[in-house]
Amino acid sequence: MPNNVLLHPSQHTFVVNGADSLLEAGLRAGLAMNYGCSSGNCGLCKARVVSGQTEKIRHQDYVLSEAEKNQGYILLCSHTAASDLVIEAQEAISVNEIQFQEIEARVKDVKPLTDKVMLLHLQTPRTNRLRFLAGQSVALSIGDDASNYAIASCPCDDRNLQFHVRDIPGNAFAARVFNGLHSNDRVNIYGPVGEFVLKPESRRPLLLLACNSGFAPIKSLIEHAMSLEQAESLHLYWLATVKGGHYMSNWCRAWTDALDNFHYRELVARSLQDPNPDQVLAQVVADHLDMAGFDVYVAGPAQFVTKARAALLQSGVPAAQLACAVI
Repeated sequence: MPNNVLLHPSQHTFVVNGADSLLEAGLRAGLAMNYGCSSGNCGLCKARVVSGQTEKIRHQDYVLSEAEKNQGYILLCSHTAASDLVIEAQEAISVNEIQFQEIEARVKDVKPLTDKVMLLHLQTPRTNRLRFLAGQSVALSIGDDASNYAIASCPCDDRNLQFHVRDIPGNAFAARVFNGLHSNDRVNIYGPVGEFVLKPESRRPLLLLACNSGFAPIKSLIEHAMSLEQAESLHLYWLATVKGGHYMSNWCRAWTDALDNFHYRELVARSLQDPNPDQVLAQVVADHLDMAGFDVYVAGPAQFVTKARAALLQSGVPAAQLACAVI
């Protein structure tokens, strides 16, 4: 039987199914719960059970004091719900609460999305997962070859990290990805960094503008917002200024078909220098009469982001509700 869990003080809720640990279920629901090793060694996922029953399902080396046990403390990674629960546990609500990490991951898969964009799938060790907020970036390195990339996957699956790597002339890391990276090769991860993240507790609808591979962090935001079921609606505009620029349009159409509150529109311009990008932004504004009612996220090349930011502010989007990322 599924069991419902209420977290204090955030009042977030999630459901525990089967033999999932409380930590696994909470992360899958998109919650940024505190944890470290996720294997019962560090104690960072310690939380207090206010009401309800839990069951220990995994061994833990971390030792709780007798006082902590008497107060109802458990490790979320080692216990599941045996009934509906109320738990007192801390969650990260800002980038300042996410620790900078260094992780050696292995290549799970490398496959082309287009002839110019490669999907790089990295998997972290079970005991050293990357903790991040949707929309953040990391540095990736193979030996001396390094580059920065936005994470294109949701924090709700923190072991499996996806990146959209463009074939950029002179970028040695990208050249390695396109020309010789194989499954089980090692890649070092440093991060996360960046403040291009969802606004905590906001219930405003989301307006998301991506240009070319600026879709990577936008995809992470969308998947996280879906897992939280927090946004009233999501409106994605994806502008392509290069051939194959809508390299994951099938994902966006699938979201549109599956969700009543997800809306997707593909836009095209001949280049970033073409007047069409300005016309695109005018179209976005024309589609929504009350721009001040949205949280707006913009990601793409610097020239696009600069134009979009100016146009959106002029259209009435409050600066506090506008986030931009140059990709």
